[in-house]
Amino acid sequence: MRKVAQGSLSAPLGVLVLAALIALLFAVSIGSASLSVAQLWAVAQGQGELLASTLVWELRLPRALSAFAVGGLLAVAGALMQVLLRNPLADPYVLGLSGGASIGALAAMLVGLGGFLVSGAAFVGALFSTLLVFGLAHGRGGWSPARLLLTGVVVASGWGAVITLMLAMSPAERLPGMLYWLMGDLSYARTPWPPLLLLLAVCLLLVPLGRSLNVLARGAPQAAALGVNVRPLEWGIYILASLLTAAAVTTAGSIGFVGLVVPHMLRLLLGNDQRLILPACALAGGTLLVLADTLARTMIAPEQLPVGVITALLGVPTFLFLLHRSR
Repeated sequence: MRKVAQGSLSAPLGVLVLAALIALLFAVSIGSASLSVAQLWAVAQGQGELLASTLVWELRLPRALSAFAVGGLLAVAGALMQVLLRNPLADPYVLGLSGGASIGALAAMLVGLGGFLVSGAAFVGALFSTLLVFGLAHGRGGWSPARLLLTGVVVASGWGAVITLMLAMSPAERLPGMLYWLMGDLSYARTPWPPLLLLLAVCLLLVPLGRSLNVLARGAPQAAALGVNVRPLEWGIYILASLLTAAAVTTAGSIGFVGLVVPHMLRLLLGNDQRLILPACALAGGTLLVLADTLARTMIAPEQLPVGVITALLGVPTFLFLLHRSR
């Protein structure tokens, strides 16, 4: 039985790994100057032309890997929030985590900070937004999906107003870059390794907790009755989802709906075993954002669209569909 279970887990992940590799290959080959498979193979061997090598190693591959990391981080954060709330509409963007992280990052940028200080400010903003949403939504009977959803939407709208105020008070020369970043921009993502390493570490951490997360998805009372230490696990999910969202926001700005669409679609296809869903979300979320970013930079080339526009076009209809089903 154990071998069957392991096979049932590894087969979908193998398909997703293959899809991720194909998406990355597609991303590095498509652009203003398309590269053939032979040219890519020559570049991989260190024998390619200078232009092709520059396009692959300095421009397209770092951007594609950054998109993969951001998509995976957002999808895993969304899956964790949906397990915690037992609500398929939960998502870092919808619940205001992305807005809080954006405010923290923008505030750090405006005062001249950079590097890890921006990431730290984004994490503080995301964590504060998480605590605010759950604190406001917690009534006498605890949380309810409708109350959490409405509170998250209101808080996200409030963050949007604060961001607008910050933009209105910002120097005029900084506005174009800040606006583009807020819509989701990977054009300046040149260091993919920190978010990629974070994504790998989180997956390695969460897979052993898959059984506990499966029980928690059925409800906190049932999980406590079956021996799960519920409160530390819930707080761990809060903090981890905030960290993942902050890392994604500092890498690519505010990108919505990846954490909503990917976990829900995977549950429809693969079931609700978190040992499979969480690593599958990392792979599928990364693949989705790589393809979305490739589309964003080639749709109206040589101009580029913010990748957040593409994910919103996918996510808004999905959100409305899920909202209609949960009515």
